[in-house]
Amino acid sequence: MKTFLPKIDVDKRKWHVVDAKDVVLGRLATKVADVLRGKDKPTFTPHLDAGDFVVVINAEQVRLTGKKEDQKTYMSYSGYFGNERYRSVPEVRQAHPDRLILHAVKGMLPKNRLGRKLLTKLKVYRGSEHPHEAQQPEALEIGG
Repeated sequence: MKTFLPKIDVDKRKWHVVDAKDVVLGRLATKVADVLRGKDKPTFTPHLDAGDFVVVINAEQVRLTGKKEDQKTYMSYSGYFGNERYRSVPEVRQAHPDRLILHAVKGMLPKNRLGRKLLTKLKVYRGSEHPHEAQQPEALEIGG
């Protein structure tokens, strides 16, 4: 018995657009990670990049549940002693709202070369405008 490997046609990848306005961050990140990885397709293969491109708009209006808006922090480390920086959700949302979604999706992708490659197919934008109209993205609905 031979293992079936699907032919991945790079030219046939779809583009999806997601409106993050009033959508819970975790639910959004889960759906986006599945589409990036290709888990929504019948030809899903764990070690291949079979996913589609995703454009997320209105990143600054994503919603967090519970007390995360007040208590959650994001840590960054420069590599120098004592240079850990902790930022709250309102600080990150005001300065770089796209990083809220990027950080959440990155945590749901594989931690290897494939995961880094998949993350390049995610495009996150602050407002409702994006420069990918030529790719004719389809609307992707996030449930719940």
